[in-house]
Amino acid sequence: MPIRPEHRFFYPIDWPQLSAMIRFRRAGGRCENCKRPHGQTVFHLGDGRWWDREVGAWRDGRGRRVRVAVGAVDLLGRVRRTRVVLAAAHRDHDTSNNAGANLVAFCQRCHLIHDRPEHRRRRWLTLFRRKALGDLFRGPYA
Repeated sequence: MPIRPEHRFFYPIDWPQLSAMIRFRRAGGRCENCKRPHGQTVFHLGDGRWWDREVGAWRDGRGRRVRVAVGAVDLLGRVRRTRVVLAAAHRDHDTSNNAGANLVAFCQRCHLIHDRPEHRRRRWLTLFRRKALGDLFRGPYA
């Protein structure tokens, strides 16, 4: 996902090169959490389990092999596919901290899960600001 224009100045000028180094040189083109391969279309069940074509096995949301009982679960209605795109993420959500230990390569799913608390915090701030502005400009008789 591209960086929003209003957040671009938080990132260093060489961010594309730094991101590529983390995603492809260090992580080898795979998510560092679930091991999904960059640029490939994978089949998944929507709960984190996905089919690793190279190994020929199902993996869970942490990249470990799991068994999926075909008789117990109706897979035909649940199997979806998605194209995997890796992104470099900050572990501590601080875009000024670009140390190698703070950067990690995540697929879309893992990145959203990692950022969920930060997204909730920002959503709360946005709603709080909107309510405050409404209270300020609406007046007591609105």
